[in-house]
Amino acid sequence: MAAQEEECKGNVKAQLAKLFEVSLKVTVPNEADVDPLIAACTGKFGDYQCNNAMGLWSKIKGKGTQFRGPPAVGEAIKNNLPTSEIIDSCSVAGPGFVNVVLSKNWMAKSIQMMLIEGIDTWAPQPPVKTAVVDFSSPNIAKEMHVGHLRSTIIGDTLARMLEFSKVKVLRRNHVGDWGTQFGMLIEFLFEKFPNFEDATETAIGDLQAFYKASKQRFDSDPAFKERAQQAVVRLQGGDEKYRRAWAQICEISRTEFHKVYQRLGVHLEEKGESFYNPYIPGVIEGLTKQGLVEESQGARVIFIDGINIPLIVVKSDGGFNYASTDLAALWYRLNEEKAEWIIYVTDVGQQQHFDMVFKAAKRAGWLPQGDNYPKASHVGFGLVLGEDGKRFRTRNTEVVRLVDLLDEAKNRSKAALIERGKGEEWTEEEIESTADAVGYGAVKYADLKNNRLTNYTFNFDQMLNDKGNTAVYLLYAHARICSIIRRSGKDVEELKNVRDISIGA
Repeated sequence: MAAQEEECKGNVKAQLAKLFEVSLKVTVPNEADVDPLIAACTGKFGDYQCNNAMGLWSKIKGKGTQFRGPPAVGEAIKNNLPTSEIIDSCSVAGPGFVNVVLSKNWMAKSIQMMLIEGIDTWAPQPPVKTAVVDFSSPNIAKEMHVGHLRSTIIGDTLARMLEFSKVKVLRRNHVGDWGTQFGMLIEFLFEKFPNFEDATETAIGDLQAFYKASKQRFDSDPAFKERAQQAVVRLQGGDEKYRRAWAQICEISRTEFHKVYQRLGVHLEEKGESFYNPYIPGVIEGLTKQGLVEESQGARVIFIDGINIPLIVVKSDGGFNYASTDLAALWYRLNEEKAEWIIYVTDVGQQQHFDMVFKAAKRAGWLPQGDNYPKASHVGFGLVLGEDGKRFRTRNTEVVRLVDLLDEAKNRSKAALIERGKGEEWTEEEIESTADAVGYGAVKYADLKNNRLTNYTFNFDQMLNDKGNTAVYLLYAHARICSIIRRSGKDVEELKNVRDISIGA
């Protein structure tokens, strides 16, 4: 048991799961593969609880069991727990919930060891060496908007957690940099800037407006539309002039994206749709040879058990689509990058698409059945809403530019600092760096504190409140603790080794 506790010492929930696993095997020896259901307590009855009793009762009733209901099952689970210094006491409540109160002595000892050994030695140890986290993924020639906020923040957080656990993380920005829309963008660039290579971000101006203007021309001018369609053929055929124009548009977009990533302190490596495009034909051919790809209404598709629509991998016009690219990317990540865990962070609306891609990969033998490694996971999230309960937009119904949103958070934070008199006490550099930390931190924390799968309402006043569950309050608490340590005059490094931590009532 000591070895098991050492293996997951930084994860209390995992340590308790190991203890309850022993108890469950004794309590219901004839029930195989019963995983402990451990959750943090929300009430006043304890710190954690085991919630297996009701589920077990539904399995064992009518089988001649000695138990007479979920509470009796809960009592048995409690009584069969092995002795451990982690647990101070246990009680059973309601329909068999086993509540656990953690030992204060154990918590104090654990915190002491964490301080001495360093918190990084307590990191969880996932059974993987390399992971891909695919997040953010904006479209070239379009502004990053508030819809990209959650993917960027959640994806970066997952990457940081895995990196903290000593996993090599490939942070992938799967940007939309390929497709038929580039024909109209390139032709519009040629039209507006005959010497297109001189076209800069300043000259083109608002990328979103540039995209809209080119789309308007495409929809209203048949001659322009024909030139745009020919431009796609030339681009995909490797014409040097069109490739340079495409690269120019991509580079201008990257400059805009970087402004957002710099503010949020996020770094990614771009491998967009164009990177995987050369791999698509080989991947489709391999799947076809395996008998997975079938003809359906002129398109080539993969049928997935339990889903009434097929996964289209080649359109009826012979073109590729998102599924083609995502399959090629998954193949590349498994076979070339040797990733053992591939995590896709997108809105919940794409859940079915990725579910179909993963099931196709399992049919192909790329991924094992079940939840074994290597595996692919979709991490979905809800929408960002305005205070009217609708999708967050500006007053003229435009989607909010992410860089403007972040600057507004910083500016409000800066104004609050000046209002409190910090403008007279601090240097301009100190005010700017503090406004950065508080403003951008407030946006990040407001996203992460919410349930990932539900929609949440974006509200600057709540985010920047210095009371309650906000980043501002946490930053203030941290600063206050640092101040107490400074004023104490004590050497914390020395205290770690000569004093014991005591947790009071």
